[in-house]
Amino acid sequence: MKILVIDGQGGGLGRAIVEALQKALPDQPLLALGTNVLATQAMLRAGAQEGATGENAIVWGCRDADYILGPTGLVVANALLGEISPTMAHAIGASPAQKLLIPSDRCSLHIIGVRPQSRDLAVTELVAQLKSLEQDNARDK
Repeated sequence: MKILVIDGQGGGLGRAIVEALQKALPDQPLLALGTNVLATQAMLRAGAQEGATGENAIVWGCRDADYILGPTGLVVANALLGEISPTMAHAIGASPAQKLLIPSDRCSLHIIGVRPQSRDLAVTELVAQLKSLEQDNARDK
């Protein structure tokens, strides 16, 4: 299973996701992809086994990922204060991977029906959803 955790800016959300996954799936390798070096470093310090930075790393990583985890802004061109290029947004959106994205209204993106919640609760729900999807995939094989 190839899991990408993608984040930008300071990498706080990506760091929180990596930390939660390390506890829930300790033997699962994680690939941290940052839009900038600070985000990548934050996720590597949190326990991701590999990391890379920038547009090409994100585009390359998305081609064969099973899961992409991060903020909803990943699929919106120019989100995260312009750190998500149109090429990145397209690669993430077009990837065959399951995308588990945490809503945020910071990118002027409002998802109707989604209630505001703490980052910790959102990360907990993301981990639970990932585990459920992987169990379903294992049963289907």
